[in-house]
Amino acid sequence: MTIDLTTEAIAKLSPGELISTLKQVDPADPALAGVDIDVIARAIDPRKLGKDEFADLLGALGDLADGGADLDLATMDAQNFARIVSRASKDQIDAVTSRPGLRERVLDEVFRRMEAHFRSDRSGATRAVVHFRLTGAFTDSGEDVYEAVIEDSTCTINKGGTRDPRATVTLGPVEFLKLATGNASAPVLFMTGKLKVKGDLGFAAGFMSLFDIPKA
Repeated sequence: MTIDLTTEAIAKLSPGELISTLKQVDPADPALAGVDIDVIARAIDPRKLGKDEFADLLGALGDLADGGADLDLATMDAQNFARIVSRASKDQIDAVTSRPGLRERVLDEVFRRMEAHFRSDRSGATRAVVHFRLTGAFTDSGEDVYEAVIEDSTCTINKGGTRDPRATVTLGPVEFLKLATGNASAPVLFMTGKLKVKGDLGFAAGFMSLFDIPKA
């Protein structure tokens, strides 16, 4: 069976048909040559997908990328990435973050983008370490820990903690993904108990202002 994944063909597929096609195609299939992940992103509206279909889509893209296809989430335009996350429901993001492997892939990508979107012009002489603890993880502690180190006008992200933090932020993966894509407010999450801070509360409250968060 010949698979057509030209821009025109993708535009004609229903979300379900696109997901099914991506699951079936071999990563080495010539049909994938030149396929733009942003074309796929623009063809998908999470609001038209079922709870598990959104996770199926990201999972299929990840599997193809692992197989050598040029469909890594890292190549997706920041605005497209923010748009699909903003339109995904809580249940859809829960489905993504409930799958081992897919959870790590998506969270790793969001934190990688934090490095890229850091605004050195806003950081001044700031030197600080912030730990993010994301609940519901497949670890002994039940949390995924990421560390943001701000120093010398740069931001470096580490998995796990390597330094004592100025602030530790604990929240669920749904709330974090919405926060990191500009679709949630840290003060509101804090006031509603969905985000907890240990340490320098004032610094933590303004931490996200150090990043150029893409708009969906």
